[in-house]
Amino acid sequence: MNKAITDGVVFQPPSFADGLDVWSSGDGTPGSDTYDNSTTAAFVPADQDFGSCLEVLKTQTVTKVRYMGETPILPGCYLKVTARIKVMSGIFPSVRIAGWAGAAGGTNVANVVQIGQSVATTAYGTVVEVSALVGTGDRSGVDMVWGPTALYGHFGLDLTGANGGVVRIDDVEIEDVSDVFLFDQLGQVDVLDYGAIGDGTTDNVAAFAAADAAANGRTVYVPAGVYFLGSNTTMENEVRFEGTVTMPDDNRLVLTKNYDLPNYVAAFGDEVVAFKKAFQALLNFTDHESLDMGGLRIRLSEPIDMQAAVGNRDTSAVRRVVRNGQIQCDSSAAWDTDVQTSQATYDPNSRLQLRDVANISNIQVGSLVEGVGVGREIYVQEVNVAQSRLTLTQPLYDAAGTQIFTFKRFKYALDFIGFADLSQFTLENIELQCNGNASGIMMAQDGVAFQLRDSYLTKPKDRGITSAGFGCQGMMIDRCNWTSNEIDIPVQDRTTIGFNMNANDVKIRDNRIVRFKHFCILGGSGAVITGNHWFHGDTTTDGIRKAGIIFTQNNVKSMITGNYVDNNFIEWTNEYTESPDFSSTFPFGGLTITGNVFTVNDVAPWFRFLVIKPYGQDHYIQGLAVIGNVFRAINGAIERVEDVDTTFADLDATRHRNVIFEANTYNSVTDAVYSPYKITHTEASAEQTWVVDLSPNLPFNGDARYVESVVQQGRLRNSANDVNTAAPYVEVDQGTNRDQVHIHWPEPLRGTVALSVRMDRPD
Repeated sequence: MNKAITDGVVFQPPSFADGLDVWSSGDGTPGSDTYDNSTTAAFVPADQDFGSCLEVLKTQTVTKVRYMGETPILPGCYLKVTARIKVMSGIFPSVRIAGWAGAAGGTNVANVVQIGQSVATTAYGTVVEVSALVGTGDRSGVDMVWGPTALYGHFGLDLTGANGGVVRIDDVEIEDVSDVFLFDQLGQVDVLDYGAIGDGTTDNVAAFAAADAAANGRTVYVPAGVYFLGSNTTMENEVRFEGTVTMPDDNRLVLTKNYDLPNYVAAFGDEVVAFKKAFQALLNFTDHESLDMGGLRIRLSEPIDMQAAVGNRDTSAVRRVVRNGQIQCDSSAAWDTDVQTSQATYDPNSRLQLRDVANISNIQVGSLVEGVGVGREIYVQEVNVAQSRLTLTQPLYDAAGTQIFTFKRFKYALDFIGFADLSQFTLENIELQCNGNASGIMMAQDGVAFQLRDSYLTKPKDRGITSAGFGCQGMMIDRCNWTSNEIDIPVQDRTTIGFNMNANDVKIRDNRIVRFKHFCILGGSGAVITGNHWFHGDTTTDGIRKAGIIFTQNNVKSMITGNYVDNNFIEWTNEYTESPDFSSTFPFGGLTITGNVFTVNDVAPWFRFLVIKPYGQDHYIQGLAVIGNVFRAINGAIERVEDVDTTFADLDATRHRNVIFEANTYNSVTDAVYSPYKITHTEASAEQTWVVDLSPNLPFNGDARYVESVVQQGRLRNSANDVNTAAPYVEVDQGTNRDQVHIHWPEPLRGTVALSVRMDRPD
């Protein structure tokens, strides 16, 4: 780059031969004395070394020679000022290049260096050359760094030392030598040229802004150094970092043309700080909907408070994506679970609150709550210290009164709980390597359509994803691989849980889940669970198995379709109910289980694939479809596939409605179950009342409540071997266990009939 060539800028001052009226004996400013008609100076037309030159008698402590023209100072342009002198007689002075830095309004930029290095003269008639570099940027080799304020200079030289010497001065030369610095930076604008100083303390916001404004499509270059940015900084052109920047946590750096994590790592020199700053920009900057991690791995030694990283806001409702990277959690005490025990009182009439909580200031939002009558995966949603009150994510069952509760705050690699609302946020192609040190993701307090897709959640310490609020509304988890930290531990000793939900309408699709205690605990309704494979077994013979999926509401309006349920079962409870006895609420219902493969191996015969566990009295089923599934036991048979856990209460079998078990396949299952149960019954001798025993083939050992049809199979004959075509009538709910149907004929008959019997009523 040479401005004299490219832009026609004139740097070279006129020759002394053109007149001395533009050469000042002062600073060169307008009105200063000139050497024209001076008694201490004269123009010499012919010198054997210089040709024409200026001869000066040194009479001042600092005798100045300054060009009165305004030589422009341009960002990125570096000038070399050169002068040659020789002493003719008298005392030998020293000589240096000097200038006067001019700013807007004709003022002097007094705080910059305005003199070069001094050189002594030692012999008469010997030519001594001095030079100095002048420019805006603090570069190595620049003698006079004038920064962005200086707009022009009055350049020349100073004679210093004792007076009395006679000196001849050749024409002063000023040339553009910017290419010395920029030979390898073509197409770039250097922040140093606009006054940036990489000392870690000087505020460089103005310099970065000026460089960015001048770039006009070129790359802004940040050379080696540490550059402090004291306020929000947006760069509209691509930026290349050799040096790094530092800035307050609440200020953001926005790289509009090269917004990705590798460039933020280059900018901040620390991958964790860079990730926080890039995320901060993502939620504050509308030109990019996603942050590409560029395949980088971030190593964490402590949780990232994602809302604190943003700082200026706790809500976001615009689609934002973080993709394509790896987060590795290294061992550190910062991951240790915080545990607090406190006495508190629960009143079912205030279903989501604990009151009179002791030491409440020590309890953190997002803490897991444990105690008598506390269902699984209930968390602290809000802490009100002033009123000694906690708000919970779900109500408690059978917990009225005062007791000691335990509060456990797990530590998560990515903790979003500080967001009041985070909607339409996606993590894509991310691997969370928790390594048994940390949990994975703590969700925001509220929000819609959080999505985790095409990602790996590896070895979480306690939890994969936790919802300690309702930020799970419409959550989508698609095509992810979940690997437990407890693969080699027997099922009964495991503690890790994949995820939980409190809100509705989650979509869990095409995931692979390996050996957690539970895959998920679903507190809302409207779940769609399709195409997943979750397996939770171990190598223990006749081993214990835990539920893979747990529903905690009785009316779930959910579907489980096309999954591979491997060595675990589906558990259906109403533990998120402050008054668990059935009254006027919905019964257990709204669940469809279709087209799944259920398999189990090396378990005791009492294992079941579907368990309903009512936490209160008088519950029944209204709306359950189990259709087209394959149930298989390996290395031993199981007794049946479904059951009721009566730890707290049984179901009321007299009230079941719309329960369908059909088109299922049973392998190594002793008692297959059906509803409607289609059975062929034969009486070998003539009887007027035929007793048809349907036990144990009705689901949940239910009652024989409804006969859809009785169809004669061939001729029925009486004791005289005469054919009788009379129609029977039936009685249901017969026998001690109400699992028999009685068929009554007009006379004793023998023969065969086909029946279709249900354990519910279809209306």
